[in-house]
Amino acid sequence: MSAVVVVGSINTDMVVRVPRLPRAGETVLGGDFRQVAGGKGANQAVAASRAGGTVAMVGCVGDDQLGCDAVAGLRREGIDVSQIHRQPAVSSGVASVLVDAGGQNSIAVAPGANACLTPAMVRQAESLLAAAEIVLVQLEVPLEAVVEATTIASGHGARVVLDPAPAQPLPDALWGQLSVITPNVTEAEDLTGRAIRDQGDALAAAGVLRDRGVSSAIVTLGAAGVLVSTRQTHTVIVGHVVEAVDTTAAGDTFAGALAARMADGADLIDASRFANAAAALAVTRIGAQPSVPTRDEVSGMLHDAR
Repeated sequence: MSAVVVVGSINTDMVVRVPRLPRAGETVLGGDFRQVAGGKGANQAVAASRAGGTVAMVGCVGDDQLGCDAVAGLRREGIDVSQIHRQPAVSSGVASVLVDAGGQNSIAVAPGANACLTPAMVRQAESLLAAAEIVLVQLEVPLEAVVEATTIASGHGARVVLDPAPAQPLPDALWGQLSVITPNVTEAEDLTGRAIRDQGDALAAAGVLRDRGVSSAIVTLGAAGVLVSTRQTHTVIVGHVVEAVDTTAAGDTFAGALAARMADGADLIDASRFANAAAALAVTRIGAQPSVPTRDEVSGMLHDAR
């Protein structure tokens, strides 16, 4: 029985720290290099597990060492990996990540086996999806697989959370199957066509998203916190003051922690408050999955912030 099922991407991140992000055509001499576990789906699964969730992962890796290492890492986190498919003659997903001195990043992804996830593979995981409280999806795997997962999950009464990254047009039928959507400012602008300069703009964009059928919209505002918009209320949860060293996986940490707290029975505001603190802790550390905090660490931060 899995309270949270994540359907999504599994990557290995090749991370280089640079003094600044290069301009087009420019080479910047960097510093440290690290190879770390990543991928939006896998990051979110780890975040949900460390936040106390019972988690299963649905996805694809290549039949190579990177794929073996990625699956082994998820297994060590206590995540059910029974529905991770190995694809022969295909490389596992890889992301090239540049991180500047201020913690901002630039990422290019070679999807590899992630692009092989099919609706038929998702259907093989129906028993997991049927048992889930929350099904968490993103857009680094084929959209038809995401649609299949949301259709199955919503049909069994699970709540579906979509992290719409990387942002792309979504089919009309998908919106009504979503309980929560969690775009950042750039993704909310892409999805709505509205510029977001302040909280008022963010609220208007959230309204556009809800008008398309999703029950609740959470717009993450970076250091400024998050805006939670439902049909009943709108709440801004302020950000935590931290020293950011790497923003990679901050959004994934938010989504995974949110899903775990929702599955545990927390209401959307309390779950968002927890996830906001988890994301703040994540940016104080280097790397994707290595940066994800535990439930006790997040609880400690919230206690200290009172």
